[in-house]
Amino acid sequence: MLITHSVDGDMLHVTLHRHLDIAVRAAATQEIEALVLAHRPCRVTLRVPAGEPTPATLSTVLRAHRMCGNLGIPLVLAGASTATRRLLAAKPA
Repeated sequence: MLITHSVDGDMLHVTLHRHLDIAVRAAATQEIEALVLAHRPCRVTLRVPAGEPTPATLSTVLRAHRMCGNLGIPLVLAGASTATRRLLAAKPA
């Protein structure tokens, strides 16, 4: 299982169960987008595996952040390294 999700009221919680590689990056990105569009939450929490992320994981996180930002939905990153959080904070939504 690559991604699971739950809905708690108006919040969507998405969990990536492992770091991504290039072969599954697009599928993971599309699945997150479909979940956000289907549920239209007020906030999204994206939990990533501990440790340094792969480039494909970073790409997926940044794409999800940009998409949520374009929809006016805050995205909160959980489980990420400090460097990953800084990267997300530095990127405009």
